Amino acid sequence: MSGLSHSPCSYQLQGNMYKFCALPSISSMDLITATEGTTTFLVPVQEKDTQFPPGTAAIFFNRRMELNRDATILLLSVLKPSDYLDAMGATGVRGLRVAHECGIPVTINDRDETTIPVIEKNVADAGLNIEITHRDASALLSERSFDAVDIDPFGTPAPFIDAGVRGTRRFLFVTATDTAPLCGAHLKAGIRRYFALPKNTEYHSEVGLRILLGSVVRETVKYDRGIEPLFCFAREHFARLQLRITRGAAAADETLTHIGFVMQCPTCPYRKEEQGMVPERGTCPECGERLDPIGPLWLGSLVQGETLDQMLAQLDAMELGTKKVLGKLILVCRDELPRASFYDYHHMAKKLNISPPPIDAIIERLRCAGFSASRTHFTGTGIKTDAPLKEIYESFSAQR
Repeated sequence: MSGLSHSPCSYQLQGNMYKFCALPSISSMDLITATEGTTTFLVPVQEKDTQFPPGTAAIFFNRRMELNRDATILLLSVLKPSDYLDAMGATGVRGLRVAHECGIPVTINDRDETTIPVIEKNVADAGLNIEITHRDASALLSERSFDAVDIDPFGTPAPFIDAGVRGTRRFLFVTATDTAPLCGAHLKAGIRRYFALPKNTEYHSEVGLRILLGSVVRETVKYDRGIEPLFCFAREHFARLQLRITRGAAAADETLTHIGFVMQCPTCPYRKEEQGMVPERGTCPECGERLDPIGPLWLGSLVQGETLDQMLAQLDAMELGTKKVLGKLILVCRDELPRASFYDYHHMAKKLNISPPPIDAIIERLRCAGFSASRTHFTGTGIKTDAPLKEIYESFSAQR
């Protein structure tokens, strides 16, 4: 290990002087042992009735993010970056697992002095050679670069994206848990944080992920860099981006071709995708209403098929607590159409006032009619298709 965390102290700037401050003692914390993958570590005790993190503990740890972390471990075991930064370590679990389960050189950082003794203890107990830094993540990423950077804050990652892009050599990973602003439930917050117009549609989870990705694109292309999504997905309370950063003005220009809007009718299920930075608001061909723009957001694919195939090939060799769920998620994401929205077939059936046939029957009917159709990872009742709305309606007919 190296860095500030070697000694149990911190230095805080007061005026023009740095004042010595002792870091909290780990002996004063209520900790228990937890295990994910093949890694064991200490985490703070939470009250059992706490329903939402960070709960009652002084240090943030969210057990519900195990799938998120497992996906990262599996992906990194394929990518094998030369080094990795866990920019907001908290207990250090993500960085610990990367070092232990992937064998990648790791730096764990956190600006909260309370976390440092816990990270140190976890690193020492694991016998790992991990660098620990006690810095503001944006300041650290302004001074140093890492082959892979992981930004996983509590809430919005928006304040850290610019620094993350500048401090990343090849791979940038971002988690957002502020799903309400991203999905349009908290409209003004979503506009402020991501400079985009979300809308609380039936496919709002996809809107949130794609607006987040579009926001990262805007922070990336200004440095003549582009992005390639490797494995981006949304799950319950979070959105997760796992991206490759590409270099050069041509890469940035190509990336921008995937930015645009979903133009949604406010009264019926009709929508269309529109590439570009400024939407042209037409009218709905079904009911004549003026279309509402959602975005700007990412219109392209959310995954790279070759990477997902490599992850599936590697999965059996990994010891992951969410292996079964993760495997299913990867399969659905791999086969998912690169469309920017989906139709909830329960909503469609309700609109048609009929009982819906099995979802796989709907998909098969659309395919037999010559259109592309797939399920989506965003919900078990979602259908992605390039079929016109009329054909989607007809696919619900039992006589088809």
